[in-house]
Amino acid sequence: MSHATMTRPPAAPGGAGPARRKSLPVRLLGRPEFGALVGAVAMFAFFAVVAPTFLQPGSFATVLYGSSTIGIMAVAVSLLIIGGEFDLSAGVAVISSALTASLFSWYFSLNLWVGVGLALAVSLGIGFLNGWLLIRTKLPSFVVTLATFLMLTGLNLGLTRAVGGSVSSPRISDMDGFASAKAVFASAVTIAGVEVKITVFMWIALVAVASWILLRTRAGNWIFAAGGDGNAARAVGVPVARTKIALFMAVGFCGWLLGMHNLFAFETVQSGEGIGNEFLYIIAAVIGGCLLTGGYGSAIGGAIGAFIFGMANKGIVYAEWNPDWFKFFLGLMLLLATIVNLVVKRRAEESK
Repeated sequence: MSHATMTRPPAAPGGAGPARRKSLPVRLLGRPEFGALVGAVAMFAFFAVVAPTFLQPGSFATVLYGSSTIGIMAVAVSLLIIGGEFDLSAGVAVISSALTASLFSWYFSLNLWVGVGLALAVSLGIGFLNGWLLIRTKLPSFVVTLATFLMLTGLNLGLTRAVGGSVSSPRISDMDGFASAKAVFASAVTIAGVEVKITVFMWIALVAVASWILLRTRAGNWIFAAGGDGNAARAVGVPVARTKIALFMAVGFCGWLLGMHNLFAFETVQSGEGIGNEFLYIIAAVIGGCLLTGGYGSAIGGAIGAFIFGMANKGIVYAEWNPDWFKFFLGLMLLLATIVNLVVKRRAEESK
C-alpha cells in the first residue's frame, strides 16, 4: 500500500537515464521520526544548558531508564497504531502480568519461574482477546480495550485483596527463583562505572526487531496496509485479522516484559498502579511520528518519543522546576507533534 512506502527509502529506477532521486531534505522529511528527532535534539541541548546535572553519566543513565520503561511499551503500541488500532488496557495489563506471577507463585508456594511463565500466557491471552473481540464484533478498538481496561482494573484490585488480603502483592524476595528472575528482568550492567538498567538493552533490542519487521518483512507491509486501508488490504490478500490480533499480542508480550521488571525490581506490586500509563505509551508513539489514523509511523519514532518523555520527566527535576507543569508539557508536546506529523506527511506526499 502507498502508506507502507512512506517509511522506506525510495528505490532508484533500474534503467538508464536520469534517476529521479529525491534530495536529502525531502527524504528526511519523508521519515516519520524526523520531527521527533529534531525535537529530541533541541530538548537535549536545552536541558544540557539549564541543568548541567543532566549531562552527568549517572543522571543520563537515569534518563535512559525512565525512557526505557515507557519505550518498551511504546514500541509495541507504535506498531499497533501503525496497524490502525489502540489499546487502552496496556497500562493496567502490565500490572495484571506482574500480579499474576506474584500471586500465583505465592499462593501455591511455587518457584517464581512458574508464575513468570503463567504471566506470559495471561499477557498474550489478553492481547489475543482484545484482537479477537475487535475482529468478531467490529467495534472500535477504543471501545473494546476500554472495556478490557475496566475489567482488568477491577480484577487487579479484587483478586489481590482476595488472595493476599491487601491492595499490594506479597513481597517475594525470599521465594525460590527470585534471584535468577531478578538477574534476567531487573539487573543492571556497569559501563564505565555507571549502572545501566537492563530495561535499556531490552528497549533497544525491541526497537531493532520491530524496525526490521516493519521495513524488511512481508509482515511489515501487512501492518502498514492494515492500518492504511483495511478493506483494500483484504482485497489484495493481506491477512488483516491475523495481523491485528498479532499486534495486540505484541503489546501483551511487551506488557509482560515490563511487568516482570516491575515485579522483580520492587519485589511487590500495587494493584492500583498502571492506570493512565496507556496514554503515556500512545503519547510517545504519536510524538514519534505515528499518525492516529494509522498506516504511517515507525518503531524508531516511538523510541524517540519515549526518550523525549524521559528527558522531560527527569530534566524538570534536574532543573529544579515545579513538576506540576509536567503534564501540561506532555499535552503541549502531543498537540505540537500531531500538527507537525500531519504537515510533514502532506509535504512528503506532495513531493512524490
